[in-house]
Order: sequence, then C-alpha cells, then structure tokens
Amino acid sequence: MEALYLLVPLSIVVVFAAIWIFFAASDNGQFDDLVGPGMRILQDDDRPAAASEADDAKKGDGEKA
Repeated sequence: MEALYLLVPLSIVVVFAAIWIFFAASDNGQFDDLVGPGMRILQDDDRPAAASEADDAKKGDGEKA
C-alpha cells in the first residue's frame, strides 16, 4: 500500500511530462511535414558514387556535399 504513495504521484508527473514534450515538439514544427520524408526515400538516384564524384570534379567544386 505504501508503494502507491510513491507510484501515483510519479505516474502523474510522467504523464504531464509526456504531454509537455508532445506539445513542445508540436510547437517547434516537428509534425509539420509527415509525408515528405516518406516520399523522399522512394526517389531513386541511379548514378553510381564514382560518377557523381567525377561530375563534382568537372564542376570545379572540389568539395563534396
């Protein structure tokens, strides 16, 4: 029974912390674009890595993105 004196207030604090984290993430725009990252993974880049490095060298960048 004494455990309830600890667990009930602790669970209330955890619930309020979870709600605060959710609303903080929502205010910071964490959930603005839920579809974009899922669509971005479907875009296929067929160029091999060596060809993309050669193209970068031809452009004169010298730096890799």
